Amino acid sequence: MIVRALLTAILCTILILPGMAAIGPALFQINTAEAASTTAASRRLHHHYRQIGTASWYGRKFAGHLTASGKPFNVHHLTAAHRSLPLGTKARVTNLANGRSVEVTVTDRGPYVAGRVIDLSERAAKLLGMKKDGLALVAIDAQPGEAS
Repeated sequence: MIVRALLTAILCTILILPGMAAIGPALFQINTAEAASTTAASRRLHHHYRQIGTASWYGRKFAGHLTASGKPFNVHHLTAAHRSLPLGTKARVTNLANGRSVEVTVTDRGPYVAGRVIDLSERAAKLLGMKKDGLALVAIDAQPGEAS
């Protein structure tokens, strides 16, 4: 492991650093612009996003609590918590067991339980036919630019 790190450092010094010196300030300007465009407020999907995994739902226990988006959680809205999709993203969630699907807006972060990919509002879970079981295998689909 240490040998690999040393070799990587040597290769970077030999191959990459001389090229960076030639680019100079232009490299810094590009990095600054990229950093500005990836702030949380301006993040957007740049390609179709698809994920398959286990969904769960959360309900009345969290009603009124502020979500990561700053809005209070409402069990009657079609919302979801996802770890990485930008807040405001519209995503179609499909229950793979019964084919039902619903469009939700990502308003929160989570789920924080291993093996789960999305937490849905109570209403979304009911429409997907997974409220009683609590969990379902789902497909999550989001398109570029689907964040508000």
